[in-house]
Amino acid sequence: MAKSASGDTEEKLTVAAVARRIGVAPATLRTWDRRYGLGPSEHEEGEHRRYCPNDLAKLTMMRRLIVAGVTPADAAEQAKACKTAVPLKKIVKEFEVREEVVDALYKALQGFDRAFVETTLAHEIETYGVEGAWSDVIVPTLFLIGEEWENNQKGIEVEHLFSEILTRTMHNRVVELKKPINPRPVLIAAVGEELHSIPLYALAAALCERNIQATVLGARTPLEALSAMVTRSAPPAIFLWAQLPKNAEQKYWNELPAIRPAPRVVIGGPGWDSINCDDVTKAEGLEHACEEITQALGA
Repeated sequence: MAKSASGDTEEKLTVAAVARRIGVAPATLRTWDRRYGLGPSEHEEGEHRRYCPNDLAKLTMMRRLIVAGVTPADAAEQAKACKTAVPLKKIVKEFEVREEVVDALYKALQGFDRAFVETTLAHEIETYGVEGAWSDVIVPTLFLIGEEWENNQKGIEVEHLFSEILTRTMHNRVVELKKPINPRPVLIAAVGEELHSIPLYALAAALCERNIQATVLGARTPLEALSAMVTRSAPPAIFLWAQLPKNAEQKYWNELPAIRPAPRVVIGGPGWDSINCDDVTKAEGLEHACEEITQALGA
């Protein structure tokens, strides 16, 4: 390892190592080197060329610019010209249409560029709100990930990465409301053995933007826990999520303890599609669920 100007030891990376870090093929790195001059800046005689941290920073920036829709030639020029990395917030603001955001998110996830994904999601939510970001960007991205798995049995690691980022992002959007419109929190849960819980946190975050407080019980909520919370907190509305049909049972609202005033029960998720749900409200999406809960509060 070589030493930097400050005397610190610098890590030297092979083509394969850099390719893994930024999520491109080694052949792509060689093309960028040959075509745009973005290759290893240092070379010791008798050794293979290796990338230093500064090289890696420029290549990471180039890939992010390309993902954001910049042509490779322009991205290379910007990467070579900049002495410091372009802030991610500036890169993600350059999108003009939502389809570009979805495509960029998907490519960034495939390259495991967590920082790019988190910054893009934060910008989308700040600009369009949780409901807008969910319907226009997040759901289409989840669809692409699911399609890749269905067609090629690939991308399970991408799904897990995106799920973890989404859960944390939505959880962080839920803040303590000083003066919520509902003194008693809305109750949100995934029933039975349901493990898919991202929609729960998205709903809680979207309700928070409407000044509605909610309690999320999370995944795999049994009827006993749900009943105990209903008795103790007397929620004005209850949202029940079931992704899979095996977890969708009428008992999750039929066998709840009776309280006054009776809460409005809203269900969501494809698991309920084959169940008779005439006595409850089935939400067709995040916005619909928010509207139903808002109406239940008289707001």
